[in-house]
Amino acid sequence: MIQVVICDDHAVLRRGIRDTLAEATDIRVIGEAAGYTELRDTLRQAACQVLLLDINMPGRNGLEVLASVRESYPEIRVLMVSMYPEDQYALRCLKAGAHGYANKAGDPLELVRAVRTVHQGRKYLTPEVAQMLADSLAQPTPEVPHEALSEREMQTLQKIASGKRLTDIAEELMLSPKTVSVYRARVLEKLQLSNNAELTVYAIRNSLV
Repeated sequence: MIQVVICDDHAVLRRGIRDTLAEATDIRVIGEAAGYTELRDTLRQAACQVLLLDINMPGRNGLEVLASVRESYPEIRVLMVSMYPEDQYALRCLKAGAHGYANKAGDPLELVRAVRTVHQGRKYLTPEVAQMLADSLAQPTPEVPHEALSEREMQTLQKIASGKRLTDIAEELMLSPKTVSVYRARVLEKLQLSNNAELTVYAIRNSLV
């Protein structure tokens, strides 16, 4: 029996993933968490083998949580799940140490297949991601400016481009408005932009929102 924990801040999506996995007789969901704090407590009590981890969560985002899980629980296989397009995040997640990347909007049967694949110690790659990986190895693409952003800076960029105010972003990320302002300034500097309007245009052109 594959013991699975789901970490996603949307209760409806967690329920959807749980119901999908419940159809498989060899998979059992033994815990759920809405964020890093809950996940940390859950992993202390549950013998988790596969963790389904959402990328976009309040506070510590999925890639930051991935780094913490890999450090504290190296035996756990981590499958990143997201609504984001594969071409924006799949390779980034794999390079950060994830064992696979699955789109929550995809075929439910693929999610079951993904859990089984990573549990077996193999990487889960869709044909599209496999091709992207092959292309990146054969012909490394020139680095685009936003690839130099940290995860917090990327979060700040995406939230500003989505029209959120700094105070709202600070509350969502559990940071002070001053800290978010610092992240914003770094983003503008690294991307060589002048204001939020230019930042929003950049994010849209690069499919970051």
